[in-house]
Parts: sequence; C-alpha cells; structure tokens
Amino acid sequence: MNIRNALQDELPYIREQRVKAYSEHTEALSAEHWQALKQAISSDADISQGVDLIVAEKEGEIVGSVALFPPNTDAYEGYVDELDYPEIRVLAVDPQTRGSGVASALIAECIERSKARGFNSIGLHTGSFMENAIKLYERMGFERLPEHDFEPANDGVIVKAFRLSI
Repeated sequence: MNIRNALQDELPYIREQRVKAYSEHTEALSAEHWQALKQAISSDADISQGVDLIVAEKEGEIVGSVALFPPNTDAYEGYVDELDYPEIRVLAVDPQTRGSGVASALIAECIERSKARGFNSIGLHTGSFMENAIKLYERMGFERLPEHDFEPANDGVIVKAFRLSI
C-alpha cells in the first residue's frame, strides 16, 4: 500500500469515493441529515490552507483518503471550538477494500505527520451511527471527549469527539 498526498486532479474521484463510502449510513439518518453530511464531505474544506489531503493506493488505485486539518481551524463550521491539535476528517475507504488495513494506515500517517510537526495530540469527530469507525478509533487508543461533541441537525445524531495522545 502506498500512502501519499493527493493530486489536484484526483479531487473529484476522492469526493465521489467518500460519498460512496458514507452512503452505507443513509438508513441510520434522516434524508435531511444525509444531505447535510453529503454536502460536508463533498465540500472544498479539504483543500483549505494547511490541510493535508492524503490517499492510500493499492495497485495504482486510490482505495481510501483522509484529510488532516491543522490545529486552530474551524473544521466544523462553528459547531466546535477551535482545538489546539490537528484533526482527522473525512476518512473514507472504498467499501470493497474495507478490512484490509487502509483506514488504520491512513490514521497512522496522520499521527506520524502530527508528531513530526511537534504535536502531542490528534483528534477527530465521528457520527454516533458510525459504529465500526468508533471501534477502530477506540482500538487505536483514541479516548472520548464528550465536551467537544455536537448535534448538527438537532435530530438526535451526535457527532462524537475523540483524541489520542501521541
């Protein structure tokens, strides 16, 4: 597996792959919430100043991606106070490649980049409905930070905060 920075011309494919990966959760969400999530994961936020857009390749094909946001950015458009550590966002793995270590490799890359930049923590937020992702984060040592949770659509779906000391 090759982990590298995304190329500009790969953005449309990466965003399409994200929507495909996240669409498995449509049953757990209202139509309104799904539309808001779909818009968020397809936005230009991943090309903002200081954001690392990272991909995983297998046999020349992109099988997953993640965005690493720098600290002190409004990664969640006002829902969360700016945090003083990097934040993992929009982690997505092609559904046919799940279970092969892609997500773990992308997270490990984010951790290594954050360490190399001198940070001692890294965070992320994930929907309460993303049970497999939550299990992965907990296995990797991420701890819950409920004080940074938020409910974007006032529909009972909580976006849960996690942080890992590195």
